[in-house]
Amino acid sequence: MQRLRSYLFILQMYVMMLVYGLAYLPYALLSKDGARACCKAYSRYVFWTMRWMVGIRAEVRGEVPEGEVLIAAKHQSFLDIMMIFTALPSAKFIMKRDILWTPIIGFYAKRLDCVPVERGKRGAAIGKMVRDVEAGLVDPGQLIIYSQGTRVAPGVKVPYKVGTAVLYEQLGQACVPVATNVGVFWPRKGMWRKPGLAVVEFMPSIAPGMERDAFLAHLEETVEARSDALMREGGFNPDGLR
Repeated sequence: MQRLRSYLFILQMYVMMLVYGLAYLPYALLSKDGARACCKAYSRYVFWTMRWMVGIRAEVRGEVPEGEVLIAAKHQSFLDIMMIFTALPSAKFIMKRDILWTPIIGFYAKRLDCVPVERGKRGAAIGKMVRDVEAGLVDPGQLIIYSQGTRVAPGVKVPYKVGTAVLYEQLGQACVPVATNVGVFWPRKGMWRKPGLAVVEFMPSIAPGMERDAFLAHLEETVEARSDALMREGGFNPDGLR
């Protein structure tokens, strides 16, 4: 029965993505606020349906930043994207360029000033983004980077990429680490959805000015330790696969 519920949930979720995307299109074309309103409304709809259809509850913990700041997050599935975006007042993601060609998602990502990068060329994209910020071409907000560069399944060890540390140095902003356990309930691949409490947790910010290697080591240790604790809270032993 849970498998059938999962299939039905995923089907209606993507149908409604089209519905929301088209319904908000005129507003999104006129204003970035419209694009942001669409993405937040759709995400809240998903949170509502996943609660009663597949038994997943969403909870955001910690102090959510409101000013201009770098967000360095753990990434396990599409769910943490929606939870982080909905929690923040003015979020934009560093994302793979291929996503720009995805129907609905690509259009709204462009309207929200998300930063597309090509594999192996993140440094160039970061440099351009810093220049755009300094020139006033990009609206201030919360820039989100996934430090491991991809979705990572619970219990799998993937090193943190230096791009986050470079961005931290060049922007000169505080960095807020974000931990999560959403992959326990909403995996990066497959259609099975497991009931439980999916958590995204904003952690104390790291002040600007740390040396690059020290910053990256501290970030990885902080996010991984807290994510492991959240996964154990969700009934998954992350040490079992390491």
